[in-house]
Amino acid sequence: MFDTNIHFIGKVLNFFDELPSTNLYAMELLAKSRPTEGTVISTYNQTAGRGQIGRSWESTPGKNLTFSIILYPDFLPAIDQFLLNKAFALGVRSYVAACIPQATVSVKWPNDIYVGQRKIAGILIQNVLQGKHIQSTVLGVGLNVNQASFQEAPNATSLLLETGKSFSLEEALLTLCVHIETWYLLLRDGRTNELDRSYLQHLFLFEKMAWFQRGDNTVFQGKITGVAADGRLLIASGEQTAAFDIKQVQWVQPPSS
Repeated sequence: MFDTNIHFIGKVLNFFDELPSTNLYAMELLAKSRPTEGTVISTYNQTAGRGQIGRSWESTPGKNLTFSIILYPDFLPAIDQFLLNKAFALGVRSYVAACIPQATVSVKWPNDIYVGQRKIAGILIQNVLQGKHIQSTVLGVGLNVNQASFQEAPNATSLLLETGKSFSLEEALLTLCVHIETWYLLLRDGRTNELDRSYLQHLFLFEKMAWFQRGDNTVFQGKITGVAADGRLLIASGEQTAAFDIKQVQWVQPPSS
């Protein structure tokens, strides 16, 4: 499925020893120019990186991948922008799964990558809309590669911890770009049914009973039954199914008895 020749993602690579945020740099670049599609902004020391809903991203300098990709998915209606989440998450997941073939690698809604019950990668997508279409997208990726311990994120893991091997960050970045591009081209070709099917196939806790916490801190037991077209998570609890956005629900460990 994967072509080892990069078509466009990563052909233009801007590397920096240090940046506050690769996404911020990419957004500023877009504000004053039109970089080549597939341009990658990368640094091994991101000092102010963040994830979904403003969470920080812990990364030891020189150990992990932190980068952003500039894309122009103007073929995609703004109403369908969650398809980008699916494509990008599946791209990162497929790379991690190829590195750790013996492990269960899943997508924790909406787009974190988990090995078992430990987080190995996070994604932050920022879209600029123009009318009913997407003008540009900045995809930010943080992937734990060679980090051996995590102080602020005890449920985190890395490729090193999972395999016992160190990875070349340069090779990891280029190969990861191939995986992301493959799934992005799948979306561009209109193969959305394949994306939908694969996303559910690899969705963390899909159709399994689990515990969740609402935004008001109440805890309930339910089962993930799917994802709505707008990206909201569908959870069945009792006789009812409710749709939640990213700020309204999160998975939690079972309450202690």
